[in-house]
Amino acid sequence: MIKFEDNYFQKFDFSRKQVKKYLDSARKDLKIAKESDIVDVRFQFSYNSLIKLGVALIACHGYKVRARVGHHVKILEKISEMLNDENILIYGNQMRKTRNTELYDGGIIITDKRAEEYFDFVLRLADSSGGILKKYLDALL
Repeated sequence: MIKFEDNYFQKFDFSRKQVKKYLDSARKDLKIAKESDIVDVRFQFSYNSLIKLGVALIACHGYKVRARVGHHVKILEKISEMLNDENILIYGNQMRKTRNTELYDGGIIITDKRAEEYFDFVLRLADSSGGILKKYLDALL
């Protein structure tokens, strides 16, 4: 059973419409990443999509993410746990650290190849998480 720590998650009864809104937002960001020729945009929107997919998956379990220091790490941990894939945590944390370096440490140069790898990772995750979300949404009908 997945444990949701009170510091980072709050019990919440989401409607189908609310969960779908999270998923639509994640898909929108993934579409922006796919269509952009700007490497930094491609990377940032891939990362945003990853986090939003995590928020949607957590919502499927009846919890809302609290905005706290470290909550992105907790989101990545839960995605990894829910989908039973430790590589999600490893690769997601690489993305998070890259984003933090870009945001807080004066920036880095992300290569086209690396941005494409991150995008592909999130795209594969979106495909696999879609089944879980669809199952949850269908159960609410």
